[in-house]
Amino acid sequence: MRISHKIGLAGAAFGLALAAPSARAADPIKIGVIAETSAISGVGIPNAAKMAAEEINAKGGVNGRMIEIVDYDDHSSAADAVRAFQRAAQQDKVAAVIASYISEVVLALEPWAGRLKMPMITPGAASNEITKRVHDDYDHMKYVFHGYLASTQLADVVCDAGKSLMVNDLKMKTAVIMSEDAAWTRPLDDEYLKCLPASGLKVLDHIRLSPDTTDFTPIFNKIEGEKPDVIVTGISHVGVQPTVQWQQQQVPMPMYGIASQATNATFWKDTNGAADGVIFNMVAAPDVAVTPNTIPFAKAYKAKYGSLPGYAAYQSYDDVFMWAEAIRKAGGTEPDKMVEAMEKTDYVGTIGRVVFLPKEDTFAHGMKIGEGYITGLMVQWQKGNPVTVWPANVATGKMVFPAFTKLSQ
Repeated sequence: MRISHKIGLAGAAFGLALAAPSARAADPIKIGVIAETSAISGVGIPNAAKMAAEEINAKGGVNGRMIEIVDYDDHSSAADAVRAFQRAAQQDKVAAVIASYISEVVLALEPWAGRLKMPMITPGAASNEITKRVHDDYDHMKYVFHGYLASTQLADVVCDAGKSLMVNDLKMKTAVIMSEDAAWTRPLDDEYLKCLPASGLKVLDHIRLSPDTTDFTPIFNKIEGEKPDVIVTGISHVGVQPTVQWQQQQVPMPMYGIASQATNATFWKDTNGAADGVIFNMVAAPDVAVTPNTIPFAKAYKAKYGSLPGYAAYQSYDDVFMWAEAIRKAGGTEPDKMVEAMEKTDYVGTIGRVVFLPKEDTFAHGMKIGEGYITGLMVQWQKGNPVTVWPANVATGKMVFPAFTKLSQ
């Protein structure tokens, strides 16, 4: 199927661009994709990038040149990712990189982007530190862009939705925070501790667990003893195990918040249906027309790969179009000119209208958040399907919880 795109507000067409005189038509423009292809949250990154490249190439490419995706599996290892990045820049001669959903990986790559003057964007990492480095050391770090929400912004979406869903609708009053111990959750939890009480949920406890945890029984026993109304999550590297054990142990509090693995279509099968009732955040979802491109992309992805895209796939798909447009506007692949063009991005893709924040902003080169730009959704697994439950104006269903869940109403 063919998917139409608006590239910026002007709707520029790639196929109409004149060939750059310095490039032969046969020379492809290479974009490196470094991702965790064996992880359920990472496999969609190269898959979606290849879809975008195919669509761009079908319309004539960029300045008469085809886009070629060169993908690397970093095996969820920062060291492997750095080696892949060095190879991409120095040996494979890529023009730009799309890298990882893991914050520790992106933070390890960031200095190399500066050293090698290699434009890079992450489609799924959340650490605030990614954009803080750009703000604090712009001259060296300007090559890095953040194609996903920062942790603080994610927490604010969860709290905003929580006020509506948990406090107003379900009359909840108390919460326990349960987050994995990782770089991205430190600012997430700091913001949770501020915004949950502001939204009407008193925080009874703040639990940080090792990403290597396999037995969540002591954690759930502790939480049950504290009797919160809801468990607010910040989990990405873990997800299947706590969800399965939450269901097996009939933990009576709903799980609600950030759960990256839950965004993947395989999560229902991976948990043998234990995901039923889990509520999680996404920037775009397959059942909501965040933009006119969201649902067509999700359908095309499923038709091609056999499952719906996970959260980072939406951003990876858009990132290829944004790099391609930056190259078109820059007239080639000179890094500083690409960065300058990327800073002027105004692109409507699958996740909303993308505009990058200026170097003076705390979240320099992060995406502008808010009405008319990038907003968030809360989605719930219900009987095998992800159903968007917030915000109300785009919701495709209402919250439904398994019988063992005891709501505060």
